[in-house]
Amino acid sequence: MTVQTAEQNQDRAHSDERETLLSFLAQQREFLLTTLRGLDGEQAGRRTTAGDLTLAGLAKHLTDVERGWVGFIEEGPKEVDYEDPKTLERHEETFRLVDGETLEGVLAEYARAAEETEAYVRALPDLEVSRKLPDAPWFPEDTSWSARDVLLHLIRETAQHCGHADIIRESLDGQKTMG
Repeated sequence: MTVQTAEQNQDRAHSDERETLLSFLAQQREFLLTTLRGLDGEQAGRRTTAGDLTLAGLAKHLTDVERGWVGFIEEGPKEVDYEDPKTLERHEETFRLVDGETLEGVLAEYARAAEETEAYVRALPDLEVSRKLPDAPWFPEDTSWSARDVLLHLIRETAQHCGHADIIRESLDGQKTMG
């Protein structure tokens, strides 16, 4: 039996673009989870800045985002009426716990979404699977994204929200994700 070192395992993972992208996404998820470590539901649901963001809400939102983008790769864009107030309400609800949701439940869903994403991406024939982006004011017309583009977007969005989470946590109790 051959035992590989951590360095050899990392080299092997990085030799495959798909695994590299999934690894970077997993690292960003772990940063968010580190920011939440040691908090109870009340603390994770507390606003600490002028905005409405909370740590629990960020985890819930990122779960929704990840599932939405995997759904986009799998099924294509969904029709959305951006003028409908219910659309904005639905989006805002992704940032807060509602209807008895708990931090533990949100984190369990976040873990399931991560597993689903990784399994789905690994099952793709390649990262060139592409879909036309939905009509939205923030997307250029007639633009398509590949599975690769979606993974890069998920890394970017998760990293952005990790920054939000770090500020919220530091405002809550002085704890920093890094250091």
